[in-house]
This record gives sequence, C-alpha cells and structure tokens, in this order.
Amino acid sequence: MEAVYTIDALDQKIRQLEAQQDAEWIAIKDEIDEIKENLKPLNLIRNTVEEINETVGFKSDLAQSAISIGIGFLAKKLVIGKTDSVFKNILGSLLQLAVTTIVSKPHHESSSQESSQHESSEE
Repeated sequence: MEAVYTIDALDQKIRQLEAQQDAEWIAIKDEIDEIKENLKPLNLIRNTVEEINETVGFKSDLAQSAISIGIGFLAKKLVIGKTDSVFKNILGSLLQLAVTTIVSKPHHESSSQESSQHESSEE
C-alpha cells in the first residue's frame, strides 16, 4: 500500500476504497441471490435432470420427457403414497401432471422470464 501525504490524497483514497467496498457488497448480494435461486426445490430438480441428461448423454426430447414423467410419478408417490381414496388419487394425478410439466420446461425459459421480471421490479 502506498503512503498518503496530503489530505486531498487521503480523501481520494477513502472515496476509492468506499467505491470498491460498495462494488464488493453488490457482488456479494448478487451471489447470495443466485444461491437462493439455485436452492429452490424446482431449480434443484431441474438441475438434477439436466445433470442426468448430460451425464448419461440423453439428448432426445423423448428421453427428457421420460425423465420428467418419472420425476412426476415419484412426486406423486412421495406425497400421496398408496391409497384407495378417489379424491387422493385425483389429487396425486394432478400433482404428477404439474410436476412433470414444470420439470419438462427448459430451465433457460423460466430463468430469462424471472430475470426480466426481477429487472423490471428494480426499476
């Protein structure tokens, strides 16, 4: 660190360090927002599906649809379980349909929509 000999130089150095601190805080807040977004359950599921697709090499829409349907089925079984109730079966099927539809949507579409909504709300 260089020595500062005048009041003007000291004031300038203080303003420079405050600006640097502000920029670092903004970067930290942006990183925290990104982490919170990635930890949402829907995004965790989508990221897992994308990783499976990349690892196994599923490129076709058919394979991705099968994975989405499988995740929807698992969601139904985890939430509803085995039941003889018609109401619970209908509710489970609706849940399965919703999860399958949400997971099958490409991640970049929802991210761009959310980021455009986020940007417009900041203005």
